[in-house]
Amino acid sequence: MSLDYGHWPSILSATAVSAAATSLSELRATPLGLVWLERRPQEKGRVVLVRQGQELLAAPWSARSRVNEYGGGAYWYHGDQIYFVNDADQGIYALGKPSPQLIYQAANTRFADGCVDPWRDRLLCVEEAHLPEGSSRQSLVAISLSGERTSLITGAGFYAAPRLSPEGHTLVWLQWSAPQMPWDGCELWGAMVSSDGFLGTPYRIVGSSEESVQQPQWQGETLYYISDRSGWWNLYRYRDGRHEPVWQASYDAGVPLWVFGQSTYALVNAETAVLTYSDRGLWRLAVVSLATGEWQTVPTDYTEIHSLVRLSDRAVALIGSSPLLPPHLVEFNLDDGTTTPLQPIASPLPPAWISQPEVMEFPTTEGATAYGFFYPPQNPQVQPPADSHPPLIVRSHGGPTAASGTGLDLRIQFWTSRGFAVLDVNYRGSTGYGRAYRNALRGQWGVVDVADCRAGAQYLVAQGRVAGDRLAIRGSSAGGYTTLCALTFTTTFHVGASYYGIGDLLSLLKETHAFEAHYFDQLIAPYPEGADLYRQRSPLYHADRLTCPVIFFQGLKDVVVPPSQAEQMVAALQAKSIPVEYYTFAEEGHGFRQSSTIATALEAELKFYQRHLLNG
Repeated sequence: MSLDYGHWPSILSATAVSAAATSLSELRATPLGLVWLERRPQEKGRVVLVRQGQELLAAPWSARSRVNEYGGGAYWYHGDQIYFVNDADQGIYALGKPSPQLIYQAANTRFADGCVDPWRDRLLCVEEAHLPEGSSRQSLVAISLSGERTSLITGAGFYAAPRLSPEGHTLVWLQWSAPQMPWDGCELWGAMVSSDGFLGTPYRIVGSSEESVQQPQWQGETLYYISDRSGWWNLYRYRDGRHEPVWQASYDAGVPLWVFGQSTYALVNAETAVLTYSDRGLWRLAVVSLATGEWQTVPTDYTEIHSLVRLSDRAVALIGSSPLLPPHLVEFNLDDGTTTPLQPIASPLPPAWISQPEVMEFPTTEGATAYGFFYPPQNPQVQPPADSHPPLIVRSHGGPTAASGTGLDLRIQFWTSRGFAVLDVNYRGSTGYGRAYRNALRGQWGVVDVADCRAGAQYLVAQGRVAGDRLAIRGSSAGGYTTLCALTFTTTFHVGASYYGIGDLLSLLKETHAFEAHYFDQLIAPYPEGADLYRQRSPLYHADRLTCPVIFFQGLKDVVVPPSQAEQMVAALQAKSIPVEYYTFAEEGHGFRQSSTIATALEAELKFYQRHLLNG
């Protein structure tokens, strides 16, 4: 049958999308076997600790840290004992039967990214204390298994990745302070640990305000880490007082430190590491010689790869996904170079229904090149109408220091199976393309990201791939800000959707949390010196220029982008009698975690586009 684009019947419902939105993270190889976390929208976003074939954490327990609001690093282990941070009270618990046992909990205090110190029967982790006046303070602390707390290090703005050497003699960690974010400048520090557990004089190992270091790992007394000193996040080691490059390439093998506990490389044996790197946004797997630095890319169908962990001297486990398969556990065998799923996996959508991404490079302003992934409409039951082009939805990712990937995402297939084309833009400032590309957003947020989204849409129109009079843009958080800027400061797009997006940069400065309190110093300008620029870049103050319909979605528990951001924009559009819809969700924070929310938002957004973009 032949139907107009955007009205195609699809077997993929919004409910099915939300039901399949379980995310996997923090894979670990423990004596109990492989353990990982699953965030389950169908259980209202509860994060479950899972071992192959078995849930280790029953409801209502949920393993989730809220340090820096984004969390991560929510569990750690030694031997067969697992410790985790419980979402409800942010206390540290030991996994046990019949129920977890409390180790330590303090009012208005959160913990993350720990390791176990077996020589002194204690846990070492990041502590974030929220103070009465509304500020917060981070420290590295030791928590004895009997529940006694000892402060180890304080003074920097933020901490991450405390890692104890194999013999327990040296502790290393990451630290940074405002106005740097960890991808701008982050330092690796160390200190000797005395027999009674106190630290000696701390010393900086590597890093600066213009070098981003991450993921320290020990192998014996040799310390490995990722650094972007070359302009790319590459692998290095520190031994005998010397820093040595291990894997050097014009690719990024690191990721922005939004959450704790990430792992993009595994030290498999004394001679070999396995790592993943971004090649124009497609993640590859590589085997690296630790002796010579020689490396070889492994042929695989996976294009998103993370959470690499050593299984044995000849094998690595990871979480991988591809354009045809959602994230799942995978084993990579070094002997034969094969990748094998470690759990039953099947596509939630028949292959004939899946729109596969096309890697796009397109010209943008200032003679630059931007990147993205194009998904054409795909539905085997519908014949596209002759002599017409599909509507386009441009997706602007959050962060903004982040990136979109190409693992199967049913939230994209929801649109392509209904006759929409989708362009997922990795605008200047995105990660995975080197430090220079990442830094291109410095001082230019709300300008070059908007220009790149606009250029991508215009490029597809010029190629005859999409309809130039039916262009939509959508985004969440920082991507919502880009969306609102594109709708306000350009006339390229005809409708938009903002998920917990930013309309007023000035008010957000006063309301947002500590982790991002100075993020805008790099993205816009130092404040208050740059107050005028903040006003110039805020859509709210230029709402008279916004003339097209917009739909807003907002969690009422959001402390990163508070509801006032959406409310002010909605009121401004209502005052102009511009079509606007506003959906709020009482139990959601920053990023929607519940299946009912995800489904409701998708269905509302579809009807909004059909009404205001397709005129039907």
